[in-house]
Amino acid sequence: MWKSHPKALPYLFLSEMWERFGYYLMIGIFTLYLKDVEAGFAMTEKEASDLYGTFIALVFLTPFIGGLVADRYLGYKKSIVIGGLMMGAGYFMMGIHSLPMLYVAMTLVIVGNGFFKPNISTLLGNFYNEDQFKEKKDEGYNIFYMGINIGAFICNFFGAALKILFGWQYAFMAAGVGMFIGVIVFLLGTKHYGDKTDKKGVQEGDMPFYKIVLFILLPSVIFGIIGWFLKGVQSDVNTNCAVFGSDSTDAFIFACIPIIFFYGSLYFKAKAEDKRPIGALLSIFAVVILFWAVFKLNGSALNNWGDKYTDRELVGTSQQIASKLVLTDTLTYKKDSVALYDAAFRIQKEDGKVVKVIDYPLYFRNVKKEKLPPEESKIFTWSANLSQSINPGWVIILTPLVVAFFTFLRGRKKEPSTPTKIAFGLLISALSVLVMVAAVHIGNNGSEKVSVWWLVANYGVITIGELFLSPMGLSVVSKLSPKNITALMMGGWFLATSIGNKMSGVLASLWDTYDDKANFFWINFGLLLFATLLMFALVKNLNKVMKEKGIN
Repeated sequence: MWKSHPKALPYLFLSEMWERFGYYLMIGIFTLYLKDVEAGFAMTEKEASDLYGTFIALVFLTPFIGGLVADRYLGYKKSIVIGGLMMGAGYFMMGIHSLPMLYVAMTLVIVGNGFFKPNISTLLGNFYNEDQFKEKKDEGYNIFYMGINIGAFICNFFGAALKILFGWQYAFMAAGVGMFIGVIVFLLGTKHYGDKTDKKGVQEGDMPFYKIVLFILLPSVIFGIIGWFLKGVQSDVNTNCAVFGSDSTDAFIFACIPIIFFYGSLYFKAKAEDKRPIGALLSIFAVVILFWAVFKLNGSALNNWGDKYTDRELVGTSQQIASKLVLTDTLTYKKDSVALYDAAFRIQKEDGKVVKVIDYPLYFRNVKKEKLPPEESKIFTWSANLSQSINPGWVIILTPLVVAFFTFLRGRKKEPSTPTKIAFGLLISALSVLVMVAAVHIGNNGSEKVSVWWLVANYGVITIGELFLSPMGLSVVSKLSPKNITALMMGGWFLATSIGNKMSGVLASLWDTYDDKANFFWINFGLLLFATLLMFALVKNLNKVMKEKGIN
């Protein structure tokens, strides 16, 4: 697999694998930890989803400035190392159970990712800009993407075992260990990087950094503050009068306005030969926002589905194996003091404190009567965060097949263009949501738990869409970006991801407002279908731009 690719690829593959090990271990337990009544912060679904959405949005917003700093001042190697160390420190600090410390830790992860994420992706693309590797770029990004998902797959098993044995804090610390390993692996590959890590420097026509601070970053802060304090119309649903659902959402959306304006200005100020490629990239960025809005529900709404609506009981050999691997929670079917949830699984609070009642553990609320165990008997359930390994597991299985499929088409001169791949990725992703609509109906709108195979099927379909879209997005940015702003445009890709992530948090925070959960998923289907139609409408023009650049 490696022979026809740059020698740096294995090192970038493994460093990104370990970085994603840390990140997805943290994300897999993040909302579960926030909602944990006893050992977490007892947040409601809306509170946890809002914080989750803001967090992952900011994680992907900072690559804008991280890419810029790497391009002009630090170079890619220094940026990647600095970012990795900051993220590792942040994960360790999450192990301290304190809300203020959690916010400090999240800030370190947010800033660190800004330095790490766009620059390692850009560095990979630099190697494939050489003539001998150009035709292998899409394949290279697919392989790189598989590394991401190997880390994302294995991490949740470590997270589950450490949480069960020692508590949440040790799981977060394991994420930090993974990140530090990633930095070490990256440094071990230094001899293969050559001048590909060098900074591009300030080019003629580039906006000076002080102007970016004065006209983009400072306005973003000001706009964010305005968004935080700006109030809309109060209602029973919108009690705090937020314009877009919460103060943090308002602040984020307003803060993005100057940055979006900046990326738009790149088009208008670009040289004639760069206008169309930049315009093509900006249109792709706009469309994929809706993909990320739905896809990133994996850490919020779908995590909640796996926790409360999925039959997680293990019996027989599977239970014995999982128990030996410390991947099971033990539940006793007897009444005890537990947190009060209403019929729609909404936690009940009075004066900010969780209401306690004498009842059976929440898990048994929607277990079919014929499947309820005898009084005071024990059952074993797989840890809820393990559902986060389903998607990366599918990526590992399907990536070689997708790569082989496109290699087969390439050999016959029938490989679709990168924009066409992205369009079909959106269509396939839309179809995945219909699986969850069916799951809601099978479970009688949550009154009965459903098989985990519904989640497996949903993730299986959307993973195919993801493989058509996400690595292709990284590839097309590398192909079309003017050389002096490649990392900056990679930051634009992550800006789109960031906005989509925040939209995902907004969508997830609305979960409790839907009495019929099928309607929640129908909304997601509609968003992806709209994105699909829009992308197919753009494909002809995008392909023309690609052809003008002599690339596919």
